Amino acid sequence: MALPFLPANQLSRRTGIDYHDIELFKDVNPLDWEDWHWQMKNRIRSKEALAKVINLTKEEEMGIRKASGKLGLAITPHLATLMDPNDPNCPVRRQFVALAAEFQNSPHEMSDPCAEDRDSPVPGLVHRYPDRVLFLATESCAAYCRHCTRRRLVGDHSAAAAPSKFEQAFEYIRANRKIRDVLISGGDPFMLEDDNLEEILKNLRSISHVEFLRIGTRIPVSLPQRINEKLIKMLKKYSPIWLSIHFNHPKEINKRTKLACDMLSDNGFPLGSQTVLLKGINDKPYVMRRLMHELLEIRVRPYYIYQCDPVKGTAHFRTPVAAGINIIEKMRGHTSGYAVPTYVIDGPGGGGKIPVSPNYMLSQAKGKYVLRNYRGKIYTYIE
Repeated sequence: MALPFLPANQLSRRTGIDYHDIELFKDVNPLDWEDWHWQMKNRIRSKEALAKVINLTKEEEMGIRKASGKLGLAITPHLATLMDPNDPNCPVRRQFVALAAEFQNSPHEMSDPCAEDRDSPVPGLVHRYPDRVLFLATESCAAYCRHCTRRRLVGDHSAAAAPSKFEQAFEYIRANRKIRDVLISGGDPFMLEDDNLEEILKNLRSISHVEFLRIGTRIPVSLPQRINEKLIKMLKKYSPIWLSIHFNHPKEINKRTKLACDMLSDNGFPLGSQTVLLKGINDKPYVMRRLMHELLEIRVRPYYIYQCDPVKGTAHFRTPVAAGINIIEKMRGHTSGYAVPTYVIDGPGGGGKIPVSPNYMLSQAKGKYVLRNYRGKIYTYIE
């Protein structure tokens, strides 16, 4: 049976609301709007400011009041243009506006569900897998996702960390010759000024056994103005660099985001996506399929769908695992293989990514395999 499609007003190349139609930004010069520093300086940080953009519900007002400390309210002007002012179920709004439900913890939730602190041999580094490490370059993001796994760390701190802060991390990588792959994450590494990010890249590229550099980011979604010619020119000095971009819903893909991704692709940076499965946002197969199709259109290869981690305050986002399996079932064979990501659960307590998929192998015995295809038909393969 064919899957339903999103309404026409939610399809790709969306421009969102014209920022001149938003009271807060009606007098903004276009040159300022395209300046990422201006976007950061003018983030929405209070209930009063947000009320000039969307019609707040009581649950949102309560959530914003309680959201203080490390993971307070922070929404870029760009993201504000993507929010439906009258729909509290708007997928962009749900991801960035705190709800009262965020402060109701479930018994099995943890502050560090992936046990990253346990697997950190030196500050700013996580070493779980044999040949790769996670390099935490900053605690800052352009906007704060309410489902954030690292909410224990992420918040508004100075993005301009001194290079000496990372010396232990560089020394650890130099001393461990099995490490060939470094994922730079955070926070969002693109929150660093170009010089600070370059210092990290230069040090990592100077280590002979580091073959593969990746940057994990949400910037093309939350602050596409950050992807500019100056940044691209700097990054090209350290190519190849692969980018993993966090996309959760088709509404996040618009002309400005496409431009940012085009700049990266045109300059030789391979792009992949990472998506978190979120209840009421992208847990319907037709929504996820549309997202993956639109990502391919902007040259972003779907990579992972993550089950939402059991981090404190995210119970209202988590779906049953069966929902993720059903999404893969409705995609595998029904659409291009390039559009089908791997659905994974990050094993709570530091188990790492564990792939979860529909069961296509029905039985196996003495070189005989009974298999099911995407249509439910049964086939036998004999070795």
